[in-house]
Amino acid sequence: MSRAWDPDSPGVLRFPSGRLLRGRALHRSLPPGPTPDFAVYLLGASPAPVAWEARWVRWPDFQLPRNRRDADEVLREAWHRAETERVEIACGSGRGRTGTALACIAVLDGLPTDEAVAFVREHYDSRAVETRWQRRYVTHFRAV
Repeated sequence: MSRAWDPDSPGVLRFPSGRLLRGRALHRSLPPGPTPDFAVYLLGASPAPVAWEARWVRWPDFQLPRNRRDADEVLREAWHRAETERVEIACGSGRGRTGTALACIAVLDGLPTDEAVAFVREHYDSRAVETRWQRRYVTHFRAV
């Protein structure tokens, strides 16, 4: 039985490898349907507890992760786990930090760094990756 998201569900992004990840705004209610197997929450403060496995990356709104090495490690874990599990990436609005993380995951998936933001904006949210610092973070993100 597949543990993937429905590719037609809101917020679900299909990467070139076929992996599916869901981006989400935490200020909105949990969407109907299956819950994540694993989630990454990108917030300035600790998130509320959830019934599934989750990692918190300290990442204030409109800024960059406080610890880039930890953030990179968690994003790599999310990319690997999305091959067989339902993975969710979320922040408050589901745009800036979530879009930045999804663009970094696109780099892990094989997209060049200079194409990752456009890919996420086209296939996830046209306003994803909100600041120049977030765009720069993606441009300097390394897949290896």
